Amino acid sequence: MGGGDIPPGRRRGLKSGSPAHIWTAAISFIPTSKTLKRILLFVMTNVLVVAVLGIVASLLGVNRYLTANGLNLGALLGFALIMGFGGAIISLLLSKTMAKMGAGVRLINEPQSPDEAWIVATVRKFADQAGIGMPEVGIFEGEPNAFATGAFKNSALVAVSTGLLQNMTREEVEAVIGHEIAHVANGDMVTMTLIQGVMNTFVVFLSRVIGYVVDGFLRRGSDNNSGPGIGYIVTTIVLDIVLGFAAAIVVAWFSRQREFRADAGAAQLMGRRQPMINALARLGGLPAGELPRSVEAMGITGKLGSLFATHPPIEQRIAALQNAAPGAY
Repeated sequence: MGGGDIPPGRRRGLKSGSPAHIWTAAISFIPTSKTLKRILLFVMTNVLVVAVLGIVASLLGVNRYLTANGLNLGALLGFALIMGFGGAIISLLLSKTMAKMGAGVRLINEPQSPDEAWIVATVRKFADQAGIGMPEVGIFEGEPNAFATGAFKNSALVAVSTGLLQNMTREEVEAVIGHEIAHVANGDMVTMTLIQGVMNTFVVFLSRVIGYVVDGFLRRGSDNNSGPGIGYIVTTIVLDIVLGFAAAIVVAWFSRQREFRADAGAAQLMGRRQPMINALARLGGLPAGELPRSVEAMGITGKLGSLFATHPPIEQRIAALQNAAPGAY
């Protein structure tokens, strides 16, 4: 078929997904009534991982080792790197498995319809243009959405929802697929893992250095200076949370920039910007599909919420494409 809508006879039924953020790139995220819940899920995912690991480290005596004979910055930095990058790397390596399970993705190993054959062919065409290996291709039930994930460019996963196929023209779906392939080609999942790891490392390192200083101040003149005191423990826990929020803002900012790049990448793959503009405009008038936490990114409005938004407003994305230099695509 050409650029028309997918016939109703080939449309699939929809079912609601569950709300749910690992290293996955998704296309459409429009404000919903669950905005506050999504903000909390996104922020707390980043904050609690660092805080919990810090508490566990205290219980296991790692912090006592670091402070037993004065603060060992070399050991602390090594500890912070392991703590900072450990969870982020594990999340990246598990991203495809978690996405398949969480979103209920059905892989298209053998196309069962012309529509599925077209989706696979489109993914293959763009993957060849982008110079990456053929990703796994899947479909999941739900409102309009799509995502790409995976630790490696040449073994990624691209999935589209039944709602996306129902509500968009072929050309618009093609633009969305191009957007996801651009994420893979740009290495966005790995980039976000590195950024998150660096931010986590700073959180762990700074909270413990400041905790050491505070603890030393509170215990001036005390004869019991062995191991970390209550000032150190309380300060590190509080700063793990506070700095974790600050780190989440930085990570979200980088995430918003990757969306602009992926939009531009889709326009380049298609040779023109209008299909991507049309797809974004269409998404702006549709209810956003909800994804599990393992694949969700959030569209958030408002002065505070926008700091934690992983995707820019649809209007800004369209404007960026429209204002691109002539001949850019």
